[in-house]
Amino acid sequence: MRRLPIIPTIIVALAVATMIGLGLWQLRVRLPQKEAQLAQLAANPSRAAVPFPTEPDDSLLFRPSVAQCDKVTGITRAGAGNAGYRLIATCITRGGGAPIKVQLGTTRDPTRMVDWRGGTVRGWISHAPDQTPLIATLFRRRSQEMLLVAAAPAEGLAANSRPDVGLVPNNHLAYAGQWFFFAGIAALIYLIALRRRLATRP
Repeated sequence: MRRLPIIPTIIVALAVATMIGLGLWQLRVRLPQKEAQLAQLAANPSRAAVPFPTEPDDSLLFRPSVAQCDKVTGITRAGAGNAGYRLIATCITRGGGAPIKVQLGTTRDPTRMVDWRGGTVRGWISHAPDQTPLIATLFRRRSQEMLLVAAAPAEGLAANSRPDVGLVPNNHLAYAGQWFFFAGIAALIYLIALRRRLATRP
């Protein structure tokens, strides 16, 4: 007598149900959240300037900001895509709070450095470069460090690119599709395996 293997069937059914649930979560929860965030980010560049935040706050991305850099403790270089490299200063601010990072401008010269001594910086809020591996970001609980992108570049550097909400990825619809696809493939593979197993049994 041909009998359905109960335990493997339960395991596969639970796996498929979990993947479908993750797809629905991407559609019903994460996608609306991301769309609301993108709408806020699109409006931020036209809002009033705020003091540079002392704590990470992603709701302030692309918003105009101002800070006073009283002492420069170092300048580093980071990739800037087609613009080449961006020079980022670490600053001690007025009041002795936590150091902040200021993106001074960009250059295509990989050896270029500037002698910038600080002062009042006006620009907009962005994320600082992050060397955290992609897989590790999935488990990171703290927010990414903030960066003040200077509206006027330091002498000898090219201007920083203006805020562009179009560069912020919104992949949640694709993620949902992937989970549904995985669920369908898992169910199909199991059905094929089950059919072959039942066909070989008397």
